[in-house]
Amino acid sequence: MTVLMEPEEMIPAWVDGRLTPVGKLAVHQRGLRHKAVSVFVIDETDRVLIQRRALSKYHTPGLWANTCCTHPRWDEDPAACAVRRLREELGITDVLPVFADRVEYRADVGNGLTEHEVVDIFVADAAADLPVAPDPQEVAETRWVDLDALAAEVQQSPAKFTPWLKIYLTEHRRRIFGEAVGQVG
Repeated sequence: MTVLMEPEEMIPAWVDGRLTPVGKLAVHQRGLRHKAVSVFVIDETDRVLIQRRALSKYHTPGLWANTCCTHPRWDEDPAACAVRRLREELGITDVLPVFADRVEYRADVGNGLTEHEVVDIFVADAAADLPVAPDPQEVAETRWVDLDALAAEVQQSPAKFTPWLKIYLTEHRRRIFGEAVGQVG
């Protein structure tokens, strides 16, 4: 399988305690703590839109993740990044991501790469008929799934999911989705 490298982007990472623009691949190779953005789009029936990452991604290819997960560009506002990446990855333009929480995690994502992210998490409400047009370089497929069913599926088949989605659903679910959301397990 040929893995396509994404163009080198400079993302905000901490180097010697100072926020610095660093190439995205170098950040993951060095396991540097860095900024990230994750979005969950949820419809009126509490189904969440998830994506299976394209097989050409340089880490976690083919694994299921939340609606959108990315890194802001250097000096890019996290909310603007969330809107930009929803449009670029999924063709979604008709939602307004709202800040839900900030979490930090560290996870091995394979091939000697590490995600050590400080993540601004956004949640966006959507209609059940939201038009979605995934970019095949980013997304292999999408599906809508009930949030409780997704949490159960992550517990039953964790190898199908990205490390960060597992962390969000097992450690931060109530912080992200609120007290009214049921808890599986």
